[in-house]
Amino acid sequence: MYNTLLFCDPGIDDSLAIMYALLNPEINVVGIVSSYGNVPQQQATQNIAYLLQLANRPDIPIIAGARSPFSGEIAIYYPEIHGEEGLGPIQPPNTIPREILNFDEIFKIIKRYENNLVIVDVGRSTSLATAFILGGDEQMHKVSAFYIMGGAFLVPGNVTSLAEANFHGDAIASNLVLNKARNVYIFPLNVTNYAIIKPETITQISSANYNSFSPLIKPIFDFYNEAYKKLVPGIEGSPIHDVLPLFALTNPDKVRYVDRKASVSINMDDTKGLSQGDFRPRAPQEEPPDAVDHIANWFDYNAFLQDFIKTMTNGGNRIFHKKSSSV
Repeated sequence: MYNTLLFCDPGIDDSLAIMYALLNPEINVVGIVSSYGNVPQQQATQNIAYLLQLANRPDIPIIAGARSPFSGEIAIYYPEIHGEEGLGPIQPPNTIPREILNFDEIFKIIKRYENNLVIVDVGRSTSLATAFILGGDEQMHKVSAFYIMGGAFLVPGNVTSLAEANFHGDAIASNLVLNKARNVYIFPLNVTNYAIIKPETITQISSANYNSFSPLIKPIFDFYNEAYKKLVPGIEGSPIHDVLPLFALTNPDKVRYVDRKASVSINMDDTKGLSQGDFRPRAPQEEPPDAVDHIANWFDYNAFLQDFIKTMTNGGNRIFHKKSSSV
């Protein structure tokens, strides 16, 4: 079982990733860090609390993350893709009685699961970068691996012609994380754009009340899918970018990587957020093995699809996990 600390900014695909993680018997969610991104941080926190309430998981702590990028720029949100409150047409309760923990809870979790914890970050990098600044290498190198959704290597971006949303949203933070983190797995648009779920699959997943999320899945996906049909004319479904890192975590033999040291352009011009790496065919320059990033460049789509269906139709929301020795 994979002890997982999830950083996110739900957002529809983040919400589907949270559902997937909670329903997957191989993932033990030990905490969720809420940050700005697709929606403001306060709304992200509300959405996480709502999903955990539906899942009957009061044991999972919610940790307050970043509210704005390091650059001081005003954060841009995407209601046309995710809805005004991040869940498409669904309006979560305005208040959910729930304690929101301070940021230092991250370091308590790292200590508790020392060398047996994976951090999965599917949102802006600000909160994770802050953890590196406050905790330093001594703390953060106790994390076994980092699975990060972000970037677009040698392919078009989705918020600019060059940059993907998470790396563009706080390029300084993304570059800091890639500079400091060890054993990093990156899931750029190169692969996440192909993690497409079609409407007929969602109809199948929501055809019965398999679990407490079942009634929610179709309305939020339909909203997301309508937005994608405008963004990408002719697309047959919608890419659920943020689920792919979790699939890769639990299905390591179904994903391939190219090992290169990655960085992000922090220039405040048209190149802001550009994902960079040396992809020349010669062998990369010598780097310490744990300093080389693993950039996903292929995944088994059929395995991904079947795994998504199986997980999202899992009939039981688990209440507690016990600490496992596997990572």
